[in-house]
Amino acid sequence: MAEATNTADFWFDPICPFAWATSRWIEEVQQVRDITVTWHVMSLSVLNENKDDLPENYREMLQRGWGPVRVVTAAGEQHGQDAVKRLYDALGTQLHVNKVEDYTEAIRLALDDAGLPADLADYATQEVYDEQLRASHEDGIDRVGQDVGTPVVAFNGTAFFGPVITRIPRGEEAGVLWDATVTLAGFPGFFELKRSRTEDPQAS
Repeated sequence: MAEATNTADFWFDPICPFAWATSRWIEEVQQVRDITVTWHVMSLSVLNENKDDLPENYREMLQRGWGPVRVVTAAGEQHGQDAVKRLYDALGTQLHVNKVEDYTEAIRLALDDAGLPADLADYATQEVYDEQLRASHEDGIDRVGQDVGTPVVAFNGTAFFGPVITRIPRGEEAGVLWDATVTLAGFPGFFELKRSRTEDPQAS
C-alpha cells in the first residue's frame, strides 16, 4: 500500500495550531512511508474576511494573521519551495512550541532560524504577493469547499479538511494513520467523519 499511495499536498496557515499538529504527523509519516509532500499556504484571514459574525478577539487575530502567511508566501516566491517548508517549521516552532504571541517577533526569530533574509519580514504588512497567496489558498479551498479550516490535505489527489488531530502520532503509529487515511481517500463515496473535539492540539 505504501508504495502505491505516496503523495500529499498540504495547505497550512502558520498561525493554526491544528495545521501544525497535522504537519508534524506528516513529518513522522515521511520517516516510515515513502511519500512526497508539497507544502502550500492558505489563510484563515482570507477564509474569514467576509464573515461578519466573528468574535472580536478572533477577528483581531485574523487581522494579525496576515503577517506570517504573507512572509511565508514571499519566502516561497523569492527563495523557492524549500524555503516555504523551512520557514513554516521555524515559524510554527516559535508560535506553537515556544508560545511567542507577538507575530512580529515570531517572524523575526523564525527568519533567523530558517537562514532566510531578515528583510522578508517587511512583507508582513505589504500586499505585494497577496495575489499569489490568494491563488494558493483558492487552489486548496476549491478542492474541499468553503465550510472548512486548516489544514487541507490532498492524499494522492483527493483532498479533505484535516485530519484534525490533537496528539502527534510517532513512528509506525503515524504510518498506520496515514494508511487508514489513504484508504478512506481512495473510496470515491467517502466525504466526512467527525466527532466533537474535547482537547486542544499538542505542539510537540
